[in-house]
Amino acid sequence: MARILGIDPGLTRCGIGVIDVDARRRVSLVHVEVVRSSADAELGDRIRVIGEGIERALDAHAPDRVALERVFAQHNVSTVMATAQISGVVLYQAAKRRLPVALHTPSEVKAAVTGYGSADKPQVGVMVQRILGLAEQPRPADATDALALAICAAWKSPVAAAASEAAAERRGLLAARASGSETLTPAQRAWADAERRSRGR
Repeated sequence: MARILGIDPGLTRCGIGVIDVDARRRVSLVHVEVVRSSADAELGDRIRVIGEGIERALDAHAPDRVALERVFAQHNVSTVMATAQISGVVLYQAAKRRLPVALHTPSEVKAAVTGYGSADKPQVGVMVQRILGLAEQPRPADATDALALAICAAWKSPVAAAASEAAAERRGLLAARASGSETLTPAQRAWADAERRSRGR
């Protein structure tokens, strides 16, 4: 079992989502929250507030690794700057704890979770809810995005894949491949599992 903390960086709202992933890449919710800072506060104070929230989550949940949205160019320079500032805080806090950080673009996350790199936020929210077996979608969207980042890291990490494969072999779970189930992507398997649960099977 591995624990991943996903962070959707933002200066006003910073999404934090924590999941556990087992040897078969099945994921479960541990914690989700959104840390907020006031737009009227000084920049340093805002970064401090968000940074303290991130630090609390790292200490409280002791993840094995961190998933962070990769900063990329946008038309809104202020948004890029705010994201970069909080991303720096995350990288610093992770480095202090010797935690590996996986950087993922929004399109990577959407493709991993929904199977479609241009999916919209409602589609991502629906899939995060289904994959984690939640009664409702986490709100606001920053919380869902943080969980989606963590799920993406759980399913895309080469290290995680190798560890999962080895653990599955040890437990004799690779027999599922004989039935062809392993040809499905993690997102497709999650859809299938959710459908079976909804039918009470």
